[in-house]
Amino acid sequence: MRSHLLILLISLLILKSESINCNEKSHSSDLRVFHINSQCSPFKTSVSWADTLLQDKARFLYLSSLAGVRKSSVPIASGRAIVQSPTYIVRANIGTPAQPMLVALDTSNDAAWIPCSGCVGCSSSVLFDPSKSSSSRTLQCEAPQCKQAPNPSCTVSKSCGFNMTYGGSTIEAYLRQDTLTLASDVIPNYTFGCINKASGTSLPAQGLMGLGRGPLSLISQSQNLYQSTFSYCLPNSKSSNFSGSLRLGPKNQPIRIKTTPLLKNPRRSSLYYVNLVGIRVGNKIVDIPTSALAFDPATGAGTIFDSGTVYTRLVEPAYVAVRNEFRRRVKNANATSLGGFDTCYSGSVVFPSVTFMFAGMNVTLPPDNLLIHSSAGNLSCLAMAAAPVNVNSVLNVIASMQQQNHRVLIDVPNSRLGISRETCT
Repeated sequence: MRSHLLILLISLLILKSESINCNEKSHSSDLRVFHINSQCSPFKTSVSWADTLLQDKARFLYLSSLAGVRKSSVPIASGRAIVQSPTYIVRANIGTPAQPMLVALDTSNDAAWIPCSGCVGCSSSVLFDPSKSSSSRTLQCEAPQCKQAPNPSCTVSKSCGFNMTYGGSTIEAYLRQDTLTLASDVIPNYTFGCINKASGTSLPAQGLMGLGRGPLSLISQSQNLYQSTFSYCLPNSKSSNFSGSLRLGPKNQPIRIKTTPLLKNPRRSSLYYVNLVGIRVGNKIVDIPTSALAFDPATGAGTIFDSGTVYTRLVEPAYVAVRNEFRRRVKNANATSLGGFDTCYSGSVVFPSVTFMFAGMNVTLPPDNLLIHSSAGNLSCLAMAAAPVNVNSVLNVIASMQQQNHRVLIDVPNSRLGISRETCT
């Protein structure tokens, strides 16, 4: 009887994955989110483990530079295929009439920017055309938003231009305002960067929507509508047919959810810092130097949640302590390496649990959030790595793989981050 029920459940899951409607509309304030390699994403690509870790390293260095130096529910999809860029994408409509774009979500950046008609170096064939939008206008140098843009400048025509780096890429853009529509939610006079020149390989093809808490982020510009509150549930990258969700505003957020205080870093106020106080492997709290986890607003050191990094990065003393205890608890098996992961095992192995201990809450990772599996040689690897050394701040990053199939709540007014288990479909 149990075997029949199992077969029925597997059949239903297969039917669900085959019958997904990529064009199904999102509900107001609740958007569908897709993995970059989802069947609903036009950006699918094949990325090896080694390449993914290299991309993560480049993004980590970028995040470290941000930390150290001041420089409604929607379905979400992953954007991992775009080098160093966020792994999840969401549909947004810009202009009047609406021009649809698949923009990457980035919880560690503020300003939105999209490739515009005439862009030199933009990789996407889908470009926003301001001339076809009756609600579009260029912002002039004296506009207050100009001072909030990265590296602003005044063009010959007195419009507000800016330039910035993103991962290994650079963009030149000018500020525009237009109507942004997310599902049925309308945000008039939304300020974003219109890219007219780009170089490098790390830019999301159809643009980016910043979910940080700086003045040009979606959260700040839609404060009256969404009250600086949102949550997201990222789909498992192995379930490429499934989508997650981005839920905007305080309505319909989980009530019973474990939370930890959000911390403020004046050097980089957009990053979502939390207080990671310890890590447990199995039932043992590993011995990690206090300095490896300490939050320091003067330097940007500490722990952040980031939707764009794929695998969690811990500063070297923390990672080595976790890795060594993990290895010690895997009985009768020797660890090997694969593609940059240094704690891999073949065959049938019993793995210990890993628990992140934050101030006020503990999060124990299930196997799907802890291990990455390779079909080559039947290997399973601990899906974490040491942070690159010699960066300008000591930063731990809780990444998207460890967040998958959890709802992550960002509640800025109440200064808290919450986590609850949820199947993101």
